[in-house]
Amino acid sequence: MKEMTEVKIGVIGGSGLYQIEGLTNVEEISMFTPFGAPSDSFIVGTLEGQRIAFLPRHKRGHTISPTEVNSHANIWGMKKLGVKYIVAVNACGSLREDFAPRHIVVPDQLFDRTRNRDLTFFKEGVVAHLSVAEPFETGLNQLLYESIKEAGATSHLGGNFIIIEGPRFSTKGESRIFRQWGCDIIGMTTIPEAFLAREAEIAYATMAHVTDYDVWHETAEPVTVDAIIATLNANVEVAKQAIRNVVVKLANEPDFPSHHALETAIISQRERAAVPVGTWQKLELLIGKYFK
Repeated sequence: MKEMTEVKIGVIGGSGLYQIEGLTNVEEISMFTPFGAPSDSFIVGTLEGQRIAFLPRHKRGHTISPTEVNSHANIWGMKKLGVKYIVAVNACGSLREDFAPRHIVVPDQLFDRTRNRDLTFFKEGVVAHLSVAEPFETGLNQLLYESIKEAGATSHLGGNFIIIEGPRFSTKGESRIFRQWGCDIIGMTTIPEAFLAREAEIAYATMAHVTDYDVWHETAEPVTVDAIIATLNANVEVAKQAIRNVVVKLANEPDFPSHHALETAIISQRERAAVPVGTWQKLELLIGKYFK
């Protein structure tokens, strides 16, 4: 990877958001990380006076399924570029009557129903136990919510986001039970992305675009890919404007708790010599400042 201006803001685009127009001084950066290849090249450019890195989570052309997304490489790559804040974009189904299609939710909680995903960077000789009681960065959530409202969309601050393995949609039985559990929206990609961002000491928030009522709703049509795409296309300009707005709000580089998440989380001996060579090569970017 060639030398370039350090960026502070990362955007991970979900279904329907594969590019951001209006970037200037654009660089397309391909990298291979210790965890493999990211979903796509990072598109780095200037937006509203700030350097940002954009990455389409499912690759341009949408060829990567939710389980196949290499979140470890994506987040490591963002960290390598210098990113301190990530704004993610997700499609989601609604489990509440008042969270209607085309609304945008900024969730504050996660519920993990994935089965086949590696949830941490920390293994093979380095152990860290991070708190994810608040899995999204609260301060960044607030800025993102304000940015969405300024873009003119109906938005909701807070919600319990259940993440399923996918790629299939839920059965009616599952959807009804998820509602009974107190979940508000449902999707397939925020885990492990949010947890890994915290481990990388990157503040993370997501705007979840409601595309449908899942399958619990008796009067709504069952979710289809065509319906999801139509809703996402309708919301994509709002998403881009919200991103512009939050980029402006982050210009003063606020300090958030996520930026210090590892200070008290690493339980392993903090000695460089105690870490296996292969593990150090993977994790130095994340933990180097805490080891001697």
